[in-house]
Amino acid sequence: MQDIFEFIFKFTLASKYNIRIYKFIYNIENQKTTKPMNPIEYIQKQDKHILEKVVQWRRHLHQHPELSFEEKETTKYIASVLDGMGIPYEQVSPTGLIGIIHGNGSSEKSIALRADIDALPITEENQHGYASLNKGVMHACGHDFHSSNLLGVAYLLNEIKHTLNGNVVLIFQAAEERIPGGASAIVESGILDRYQVQKVIGQHVSPQLPLGTFGFKSGYAMASSDEIYIDIMGRGGHGAQPQLNIDPVIISAQLLVGLQQVVSRYADPRIPSVLSFGKVIADGAANVIPTTVHLAGTFRTTDEQWRASALAKIENLIVQTVDAYGASAKIEIKRGYPTLYNNPSLTAEMQQLATNLYGAENSLSVPTWMASEDFAYYAQKYPALFYFVGTRNEEKGIVSELHTPTFDIDETIYERSVEFMFKGAVSVLQGL
Repeated sequence: MQDIFEFIFKFTLASKYNIRIYKFIYNIENQKTTKPMNPIEYIQKQDKHILEKVVQWRRHLHQHPELSFEEKETTKYIASVLDGMGIPYEQVSPTGLIGIIHGNGSSEKSIALRADIDALPITEENQHGYASLNKGVMHACGHDFHSSNLLGVAYLLNEIKHTLNGNVVLIFQAAEERIPGGASAIVESGILDRYQVQKVIGQHVSPQLPLGTFGFKSGYAMASSDEIYIDIMGRGGHGAQPQLNIDPVIISAQLLVGLQQVVSRYADPRIPSVLSFGKVIADGAANVIPTTVHLAGTFRTTDEQWRASALAKIENLIVQTVDAYGASAKIEIKRGYPTLYNNPSLTAEMQQLATNLYGAENSLSVPTWMASEDFAYYAQKYPALFYFVGTRNEEKGIVSELHTPTFDIDETIYERSVEFMFKGAVSVLQGL
């Protein structure tokens, strides 16, 4: 029987890993022995066409991007792929969906794997055959990669679900790119508690990390993000007689400089903090002082207590500065995503797995990233890990940063990214 098995298995490999023959062999072996195949080893013998499928899914999503809270067709497409796999799902918000892979019934505990599905209001400049067909909208942050990668992982997990001592929740989440984001709605819906989710894992592409590497940051990994909008109302008039005006342009200049002291003189130097203003509108003329100046900026940090204190100081300084010049201000502070905290033990477990699979040189410790992510809402409630996948390939010219019109990824990364999330999910689930 062993000789027959080896012959059939070699024939299987020579036939491009035909999955039906493999399943037949798998069943024979399980009938012959009480020791089931280790699920961690499954991907070594799965048919390689799944990676081709993942690329197809990614290119379809890339060609048909949709903005936050508008991902209707994206949701339909992901649902159709899950239907083809026989994976049930449900919606907890107008767009996006939650899939569920039921294990062998020995445990009702679950882990959750998360991908985001929305795109950005950017006009793509890439000339490849799968460039965006929706003018002014582009997957410039890799969410098409995140979603297609999770679909590939879902396929593999679904194939071995009878070996899983627990369930896997698949989160295809809407609206990561725009406050209030889609993660908080999923957490508040209670669906993750209903499936007894114990841990949550997510990933993000990184054009700063070399192709094939994985980046990990234990503890505070990404910053909170708040938006600050200020209208300074003075009294406009002729630029030749400033004594008759209350100049909101000068007040804005003083305010922009003064607000930086909140970071440089009030913040603990050990706490990363960023205060940036990227929008200043003073709609006057060379000889006309406007009545109003509009400012828009962002404040980011990795400490929630300091975050609250800093926002209060920012608001107070605005009021005092404007009042000192005899003007008035309208202030709006939009509280954004919280600080993203990676569970240390889960981070260590997954980083060690990456080291075992790909070597220490490809399993990297990375610094805190001052960008923000609504994955932080999952991490506030559950032990969670958000890791980074290196996609930079200078030889192919794939070096553009996130949120740029030339952003792209090297799709050969799927061979590792699908494998890593798959094996990580099985490993973590076994340890619950």
